[in-house]
Amino acid sequence: MLEVKNLKYSYNTDYQALKGVSLKVERGQMVSLLGKNGAGKSTLFLHLNGIYQPDEGQVFIDGEELKYDKKSLLKFRQKVGIVFQNPDDQIFAPTVEEDVAFGPLNLGLSMEEVQDRVEDALARVGMSGFEKTAPHHLSGGQKKRVAIAGILAMKPEIMVLDEPTAGLDPQGVVNLSKLLDELNEEGITIIISTHEVDLVPNYADKVFVLVDGKLIGEGTPKEIFAQPEILERANLKVPIVTELFQQLEAEQGFDMHGDYPLTIDEAKDKFLEL
Repeated sequence: MLEVKNLKYSYNTDYQALKGVSLKVERGQMVSLLGKNGAGKSTLFLHLNGIYQPDEGQVFIDGEELKYDKKSLLKFRQKVGIVFQNPDDQIFAPTVEEDVAFGPLNLGLSMEEVQDRVEDALARVGMSGFEKTAPHHLSGGQKKRVAIAGILAMKPEIMVLDEPTAGLDPQGVVNLSKLLDELNEEGITIIISTHEVDLVPNYADKVFVLVDGKLIGEGTPKEIFAQPEILERANLKVPIVTELFQQLEAEQGFDMHGDYPLTIDEAKDKFLEL
């Protein structure tokens, strides 16, 4: 559904942020992009609906190449919605209602359709009743939900979320994870960048690892977290459940045969086997 071919991008002559990135995301997948700060994750995301134009390379949605004229960008931005890491970079209208309505209004929809989309999107993220609230009166977590609602109101086929759990409390993380699962089950393809390796095995069908503007690994969570050399290069750890079983193997003599659980459910099954 989404393909990036040999993407290169430099902010200036001294700093190349992307160094030939190529990847494919299939329709309906939940994908995680892992990498430390400065790896190029946010830069890559900003290319996926034409906010940035690459120095070299191409972006394809449904087999169609992304072009950078106004008409083409509007078309592609209906399909691909990006939720920024900092919601203050995304929310700008005087009220929550106006902010969520901004995208649909630019599609030329009727006021009735726009209102329906706003109400539905706010309900989906648990922000009904905040329509007339000024965004600066909201908490960080509430702002993030409004930013997501603004994308949902566009009814995208792909949602791209840059560090969506940043600044959320534990319950906020749980609520967001549940929402993204629901959206994915409804057919929306979801791409997430995160440092929260403990969450990745619970939702990701596929994982990409980015280091210094280059893609150094891709595969299922099981495949990626079984490669310590990739994790070391990306300055990442294995999920805490996996770390526990690695220690049990080292200290208690359990023979895991390299098959370490990644989630709590997998851990329960493994304990039953032991």
